[in-house]
Amino acid sequence: MAFAIIRTGGKQYRVEPGQTLKIEKIAPKEDGSVVFSDVLMKADGETFMIGEPLVPGASVEAKLVKQGRAKKIIVFRYHSKTRYKKKKGHRQEFTEVEITAIK
Repeated sequence: MAFAIIRTGGKQYRVEPGQTLKIEKIAPKEDGSVVFSDVLMKADGETFMIGEPLVPGASVEAKLVKQGRAKKIIVFRYHSKTRYKKKKGHRQEFTEVEITAIK
Protein backbone atom coordinates (compact mmCIF):
# COMPACT_ATOMS: atom_id res chain seq x y z
CA MET A 1 0.00 0.00 0.00
CA ALA A 2 1.76 3.13 -1.24
CA PHE A 3 0.97 6.48 0.31
CA ALA A 4 2.60 9.85 0.89
CA ILE A 5 2.15 12.87 3.11
CA ILE A 6 2.25 16.14 1.18
CA ARG A 7 2.12 19.79 2.18
CA THR A 8 0.07 22.31 0.20
CA GLY A 9 -1.86 25.43 1.14
CA GLY A 10 -0.45 25.41 4.69
CA LYS A 11 -1.98 21.99 5.40
CA GLN A 12 -0.75 18.40 5.31
CA TYR A 13 -2.61 15.57 3.54
CA ARG A 14 -2.16 11.79 3.45
CA VAL A 15 -2.66 10.75 -0.17
CA GLU A 16 -2.86 7.48 -2.11
CA PRO A 17 -3.09 6.84 -5.86
CA GLY A 18 -6.70 7.10 -7.08
CA GLN A 19 -7.81 9.32 -4.19
CA THR A 20 -9.63 12.62 -4.79
CA LEU A 21 -9.35 15.47 -2.32
CA LYS A 22 -10.20 19.15 -1.99
CA ILE A 23 -7.29 21.49 -1.34
CA GLU A 24 -6.78 25.25 -1.24
CA LYS A 25 -7.10 26.84 -4.69
CA ILE A 26 -4.01 26.46 -6.89
CA ALA A 27 -3.32 27.20 -10.54
CA PRO A 28 -2.72 24.00 -12.57
CA LYS A 29 -0.66 23.71 -15.76
CA GLU A 30 -2.31 24.03 -19.18
CA ASP A 31 -2.85 20.27 -19.48
CA GLY A 32 -4.64 20.14 -16.10
CA SER A 33 -1.86 18.39 -14.19
CA VAL A 34 -0.42 19.32 -10.80
CA VAL A 35 2.87 18.19 -9.26
CA PHE A 36 3.37 18.40 -5.49
CA SER A 37 7.08 18.51 -4.64
CA ASP A 38 6.68 19.13 -0.89
CA VAL A 39 6.60 15.46 0.15
CA LEU A 40 7.12 15.03 3.90
CA MET A 41 6.90 11.22 3.97
CA LYS A 42 6.69 8.45 1.39
CA ALA A 43 5.82 4.77 1.95
CA ASP A 44 5.96 1.88 -0.54
CA GLY A 45 4.68 -1.20 1.23
CA GLU A 46 7.57 -2.05 3.60
CA THR A 47 9.89 0.93 3.06
CA PHE A 48 9.34 4.31 4.68
CA MET A 49 11.19 7.47 3.75
CA ILE A 50 10.81 10.36 6.19
CA GLY A 51 12.08 13.75 5.07
CA GLU A 52 14.08 16.25 7.05
CA PRO A 53 11.86 18.21 6.33
CA LEU A 54 11.31 17.00 2.70
CA VAL A 55 12.05 13.68 1.00
CA PRO A 56 14.69 14.38 -1.68
CA GLY A 57 13.58 13.60 -5.22
CA ALA A 58 10.03 12.62 -4.25
CA SER A 59 6.94 14.06 -5.90
CA VAL A 60 3.22 13.38 -6.17
CA GLU A 61 1.40 13.84 -9.47
CA ALA A 62 -2.29 14.71 -9.70
CA LYS A 63 -4.82 15.84 -12.27
CA LEU A 64 -7.37 18.60 -11.93
CA VAL A 65 -10.95 17.45 -11.43
CA LYS A 66 -12.64 20.81 -10.80
CA GLN A 67 -12.31 24.21 -9.21
CA GLY A 68 -15.11 25.76 -7.22
CA ARG A 69 -16.28 27.50 -4.10
CA ALA A 70 -17.47 25.87 -0.89
CA LYS A 71 -20.80 26.52 0.82
CA LYS A 72 -21.28 29.96 2.33
CA ILE A 73 -20.50 30.41 5.99
CA ILE A 74 -21.88 33.32 8.01
CA VAL A 75 -19.52 35.44 10.12
CA PHE A 76 -21.62 37.33 12.68
CA ARG A 77 -20.11 39.74 15.19
CA TYR A 78 -22.19 40.99 18.07
CA HIS A 79 -21.53 43.12 21.15
CA SER A 80 -24.30 43.18 23.68
CA LYS A 81 -25.57 46.48 25.10
CA THR A 82 -23.85 48.60 22.42
CA ARG A 83 -26.08 48.05 19.35
CA TYR A 84 -23.12 46.55 17.47
CA LYS A 85 -23.95 43.92 14.86
CA LYS A 86 -22.06 42.92 11.70
CA LYS A 87 -23.06 40.11 9.38
CA LYS A 88 -20.72 38.93 6.66
CA GLY A 89 -20.61 35.87 4.40
CA HIS A 90 -17.60 33.95 3.07
CA ARG A 91 -17.12 31.23 0.43
CA GLN A 92 -13.72 29.54 0.37
CA GLU A 93 -12.32 28.68 -3.06
CA PHE A 94 -10.99 25.14 -3.57
CA THR A 95 -9.38 22.89 -6.15
CA GLU A 96 -10.39 19.24 -6.34
CA VAL A 97 -7.58 16.95 -7.56
CA GLU A 98 -7.20 13.22 -8.18
CA ILE A 99 -3.87 11.66 -7.22
CA THR A 100 -2.43 9.72 -10.17
CA ALA A 101 1.10 8.70 -9.10
CA ILE A 102 3.58 8.84 -6.23
CA LYS A 103 7.22 9.04 -7.37
